[in-house]
Amino acid sequence: MLAVPCQPHARAVAEPAPPATLIGSVQRAMRLLESVAGHEHGAPAKQLARETGLALPTAYHLLRTLVHEGYLRRDKGLFFLGAAAERLSSSGAPQKRRSTVVDALARWRDAVGAPVYYAVYREGEIDLVCVSDTPGNPAVQEWADFRETGHAHAIGQCLLSQLGEAARRDHLDRFPVQPVTPYTVRDGHGLLRRLERTRRMEPVIERQEYALGTVCAAIPITAGTTAATVAVSLPAHQADRLLPAAQRLQAEVGRLLGPLGLSITI
Repeated sequence: MLAVPCQPHARAVAEPAPPATLIGSVQRAMRLLESVAGHEHGAPAKQLARETGLALPTAYHLLRTLVHEGYLRRDKGLFFLGAAAERLSSSGAPQKRRSTVVDALARWRDAVGAPVYYAVYREGEIDLVCVSDTPGNPAVQEWADFRETGHAHAIGQCLLSQLGEAARRDHLDRFPVQPVTPYTVRDGHGLLRRLERTRRMEPVIERQEYALGTVCAAIPITAGTTAATVAVSLPAHQADRLLPAAQRLQAEVGRLLGPLGLSITI
């Protein structure tokens, strides 16, 4: 994130009048919502009118409208936030989780000096959730459908290694092994043997199997029953950096696994 530069302290000036395009009734309704949100155990109309500086008849009218639309509910003369307002509040949770992932990946990208990827296995498919790279260290371009070529890249192999045997075979029935580069595993049996040999929490290494000129390492992440992975890629001529970068990434992930685990559902 870019830091906002500090500004010299300025003398207080009168706030400008609100633009004529603002709708006063909407502003008043929002003030009432904010006031109700500050009362966990509810508040009566008179108190809400007093807190928002509204005339009691105006407050009653707006409160009834907000109740009708589901943003408030009324119980024994007290007003509480309604289901519609709670949905608005909860809808920000996925955005917050995604922001957590984006920030974490950027931190790891800078720590290892290479592009970092985050993916999960969801509803029978490989889902590349987020990628963090820089102009100097660009991510691998998806030139062959990423979901259909899980056998060819480290991310897919890492996710498949975390599945049970039946789930692996089901995936390969739907997305059969086929050559992507001259280095790609040749058939499903060869891939299954490779996956069976993969040790738990061991980085999965792939060299030019998905994209010529690129090597990749993926680290498995266990979060409940969800298979997930964080990966790093490098140009093939920097292959000697791959394992140290993967080990550094694994250490960085370990420090922030809590926030990432909460983000699995985004």
